[in-house]
Amino acid sequence: MTLTLTTDQILDAMPFARTLGIELDTASSNEVTGHLTWSPDRCTAGGMLHGGALMALADTLGATCAFLNLPEGAVTTTLESKTNFFRAVKNAHAQGTARPLHVGRTSIVVQTDLYDTEDRRVAQITQTQAVLR
Repeated sequence: MTLTLTTDQILDAMPFARTLGIELDTASSNEVTGHLTWSPDRCTAGGMLHGGALMALADTLGATCAFLNLPEGAVTTTLESKTNFFRAVKNAHAQGTARPLHVGRTSIVVQTDLYDTEDRRVAQITQTQAVLR
């Protein structure tokens, strides 16, 4: 299935991502990129971007990548999400890239890598998405 949706149209379908301030920069079946700007209301103790906010960024990018790889008429839902955190985001923004590792008939596996503005890895997330027909 070839979809020609804009990043705004994709985000319009994800009101929670919009509420958090997540932005999609690019979106194709091979790669989805986006970012979340640092803000005090998205932080935990010490002024660090909250892990839940980072996971929401990764989930948004990963789900978008899975969605863009679905066969016609199918929908997707997250079955599993595994996150490894490596460092804190203390300013500017977190940026991420999601790429499919496996696109099958019943599941799609996506890896999302998050980086800080100095291009240091912040987290690595692997998601398994169900393909629901």
